[in-house]
Amino acid sequence: MLVKKNLSLYQVISYTWKVDISMLLFCTLVYLVDQYVFTKTMLPIAYPSLMGTAIAFFIGFNNNQAYDRWWEARVIWGALVNDSRSWGRSLVAYSKDQLKAEKMIRRHIAFLYALSCSLRKDDANTNYTTYLTTDELNSLNPNYHRANEILQFQAQDLNTLLQTGAIDEFVFASLNSLLQNFCDGMGKSERINNTIYPITYVYFTQLFIWLFIALITMSTSGLIGIASIALGWLMGFVFNAIHFNGMSLMNPFNHNPAGIPINSITRSIEINLLQTLKSSNIPEPLGIINNEYIM
Repeated sequence: MLVKKNLSLYQVISYTWKVDISMLLFCTLVYLVDQYVFTKTMLPIAYPSLMGTAIAFFIGFNNNQAYDRWWEARVIWGALVNDSRSWGRSLVAYSKDQLKAEKMIRRHIAFLYALSCSLRKDDANTNYTTYLTTDELNSLNPNYHRANEILQFQAQDLNTLLQTGAIDEFVFASLNSLLQNFCDGMGKSERINNTIYPITYVYFTQLFIWLFIALITMSTSGLIGIASIALGWLMGFVFNAIHFNGMSLMNPFNHNPAGIPINSITRSIEINLLQTLKSSNIPEPLGIINNEYIM
């Protein structure tokens, strides 16, 4: 997630330089074709004006939908933060078996790490193993859903706490409700992550932007000459930059600066839960990368 209030010129260029070069070459080609092929054709400026208005609405719709996906993901992980703190606090306060309570709190940290790795498709990350016992690691099936298996361990131990009288039925119901919330948060995150944004929206938006660039260059070439190349690039830059901004939010769990900082959120929950256990080995919060964003 970006934390800087402003982007530097270098950052803007680094994001857009490829499409900028493509647009300049494209506008140059359109200008030459208009000057030396369609020599007797004068395209009214009203055509690209109408198309630009239509594209603006289309990009606005796409960006709204992309932001809705991003914001829903942020709300889901905000709820996971609150429920995780409640999970740790309730187990420490209400369980008579503090050893098992500590084990379940640490296992929850493993669940969060396993879930974040799954959402970002980072199978090489094994942070979750730190908080699982050897028996639990051996019980994990590599072909199964790792985070869901960890929740299954939690449900079994929660039932054991009830059966042994370490917690009463009211505490059991409360903790089981939190387990359901964790499962809901996992499922909602996966729904966003696995639902592909309709390719037709992206494809036609890009197609129409390039068509608009061609029309604005052709309609102004007879009026301002070669400067129409710069004007076509400028108008294309505005539309493409707005479109790129929305598309960067389309997949909020992707490993990119605009995504949801689930690594940082998971680390924050880890710190909170270890503080609840009064652990002496508490990691530092994840820092800001390049003074620009957190992951």
